[in-house]
Amino acid sequence: MTTSNPKSVYWKGVTDGAPFMLVVTPFALLFGVVATEAGLNVAQVMGFSVLVIAGAAQFAALQLMVEQAPTLIILATALAVNLRMAMYSASLTPYLGKAKLWQRALIAYLLVDQSYALSQMKFENEPDLSLSARLRYFAGVITPVAPAWYAASLVGAVAGAAIPPEFALDFAVPITFLAMIAPALRTLAHMAAAAVSVVLTLALFWLPYGTGLLVAAVAAMVVGAQVELWMGRRQGARI
Repeated sequence: MTTSNPKSVYWKGVTDGAPFMLVVTPFALLFGVVATEAGLNVAQVMGFSVLVIAGAAQFAALQLMVEQAPTLIILATALAVNLRMAMYSASLTPYLGKAKLWQRALIAYLLVDQSYALSQMKFENEPDLSLSARLRYFAGVITPVAPAWYAASLVGAVAGAAIPPEFALDFAVPITFLAMIAPALRTLAHMAAAAVSVVLTLALFWLPYGTGLLVAAVAAMVVGAQVELWMGRRQGARI
């Protein structure tokens, strides 16, 4: 049975989460710069980053706002980009579902790609961790990530266009998602969903206001779920 000192579990989370600051920081800087260039003031940028705390959805919504897309399209696109959070929540429920209401509310707010990816792997690899240890690990992971996101968003918003273009901050977006997604492609269902999302997103790029992303997201989830069911039936037939 796994036994860990509560403090050591927390600091293990901090240690695991710290490297993501290298990509979260420029990602947030980029958002702050782009948002101010799009016409948002510092308060609006920070409200966006603090309340939403979801980089990909923020960028998607901001782009549509610049294009003056209908409000419904903006909301639907941001929701589609963040639908993965619902799956993250379902995945973590067996491990954190018995936490107190206020703890679950805080987890829901701080549930981002980094905190999910690291926590899920930790909980799967150490299934005997107590609920308290799991909560401490989750808190440790998010400790360096969230403040880095807030602070860098503020710096980007204040500095704006003063940041030299040679910094190439836009590299952070693909690097962040590659670092998180690649290790998660462990089953046929994962790979099928990823392949469908990539192919359809590219094939439907011509649709207005990025609505092709909505179609790709839904199709990818359906395909992934169907492949998962097929694999389950196939495994059951072998037993």
